[in-house]
Amino acid sequence: MSKIVSLAKEQIENIIYSAAKSAMSEGLLPEAELNPFKIEIPQSRDHGDYAVNAAMVWSKAFRNAPRKIAEILTAKFDFSDSYIKSCEIAGPGFINFFLADSYYADIVADVIDKKENYGKSDFGQGKKVLVEFVSANPTGPMHIGNARGGALGDCLASVLDAAGYTVEREFYINDAGNQINKFGLSLDMRYQQIYKEGVEMPEDSYHGADIIAHAEAFAELHGDKYMNESEADRRKALVEFALPKNIQGLHDDLLKYRIEYDTWFKESTLHKSGDAMKIVELLKESGHTYLQEDALWFKGSEFGSEDFVLVRSNGVPTYVVPDIAYHYNKLVTRGFDKAIDVLGADHHGYVPRLKAALTALGVDASKLDVILMQMVRLVKDGEVIKASKRSGKAITLVTLLDEVPIDAARFFFNLREPNSHFDFDLDLAVEETNQNPVYYVQYACARISSIMRNLAAEGITLRDCTAEELSLLTAPEERELIIHIAGFTDEIIASAKAYDPAKMTHYVIELATKFHKFYNACRVKGEEESLLQARLSLCRATRTVIKNVLDMLKITAPESM
Repeated sequence: MSKIVSLAKEQIENIIYSAAKSAMSEGLLPEAELNPFKIEIPQSRDHGDYAVNAAMVWSKAFRNAPRKIAEILTAKFDFSDSYIKSCEIAGPGFINFFLADSYYADIVADVIDKKENYGKSDFGQGKKVLVEFVSANPTGPMHIGNARGGALGDCLASVLDAAGYTVEREFYINDAGNQINKFGLSLDMRYQQIYKEGVEMPEDSYHGADIIAHAEAFAELHGDKYMNESEADRRKALVEFALPKNIQGLHDDLLKYRIEYDTWFKESTLHKSGDAMKIVELLKESGHTYLQEDALWFKGSEFGSEDFVLVRSNGVPTYVVPDIAYHYNKLVTRGFDKAIDVLGADHHGYVPRLKAALTALGVDASKLDVILMQMVRLVKDGEVIKASKRSGKAITLVTLLDEVPIDAARFFFNLREPNSHFDFDLDLAVEETNQNPVYYVQYACARISSIMRNLAAEGITLRDCTAEELSLLTAPEERELIIHIAGFTDEIIASAKAYDPAKMTHYVIELATKFHKFYNACRVKGEEESLLQARLSLCRATRTVIKNVLDMLKITAPESM
């Protein structure tokens, strides 16, 4: 939480403990050991800014009714040099505290002082976190699920950074294994089709237009030279030609989507270094493997998953071996305190296997957290758009960004928590109305800039306010807006804890709503100069917080619309 919010809570705590000690020393309450109590925000601010249950918690220790204890305590309260204005007893013994004008004034001043750093905290204590997301197979273009994973993973990394973690972003390139073999097969068939009739595409090969384009480009460069080479050499040459282009395409498309990674980690490096097979040897040495029909199995059932094959009877490791090696590399070799994977919901059975193997290797598997992301459906004109990757007619990240602005894509994909299904309304995403949530938030941002420009044109410029001037912000709509601004740090921390950037979009939508409500109720122009400047400062603070959220989401904070 912000230092001012934290200080106010600390002051309430000190006021209550001091009153209790005073009451005990005077014999008004018996000597007792005092257990911790809760300081909470009531559902309605009419009942106070904070509600405290100390009297109920201490009822047994003081051998008295909570309301009577509350009466004794409140008689001893000292609010001097604090943010507390008054208190009252409610219900069976709750003590409700009301904040002074200085509290609200200091929140606004704090935002203006901290600017782009407002909301940041040291909650994460600098712990090293690696967020791996998208990691699409480099055998074709990225699909709509990758678009959601990209926005989610990138924004989560920003949230964690703001919450005080040391964050790195990583893309894992699956440039080895079955999908690369299938890629080579698909390219080979398309290449042969250029020079031979009757070459059929296998059912389980890649049928996309990108495969045809690669084969044609390869043929343009080499002609039919590779038709006379062995199948293995031909496929190797085709993969070596096409794969770097696909990987560069992933780079370019994600950069267009405003995503930059610290590391692009190739699966092939785990095979070349021997790290993948080293994992097999370590698991064998740990005594948690067994042979069955010439295949090497891992005793996953000893660690909360089912048993599974590590090495097939032909000596080829299964896909899970390099994945175990990769996560061992994250948590042991590179020493990250936490590894977070953003994966599709179809990986739910994969996670227990991975954690089981890490545990067997002596790694604390709780250091690996996996966010399972549900599917996205694209909706246009009220109808779900059906797409098929097999037919080559899938909606890709690039085609999506041709349909909707990048700001809308990134905002919409973070409107729902990751584990919820999501319908992406293509029509709404391009609407310039208040029904479009990203437009609504950006309009609030631009509206504040417009207010300041218009007043400046009339010779009224924003200046720094005194604490006394900021204390003039007493209207209910002003207080409601400031309270929401005060909760920004806590919302970032909550978002980081839950791995849910949707908390940020919800927060900023509500902030825009509270700003519009304030602006419609509290006029700026035409007020007495001190109040005018105080309200201008509140506008400025609001814009700062909106921009801080949008910057976190890598969304434009416009000056005009």
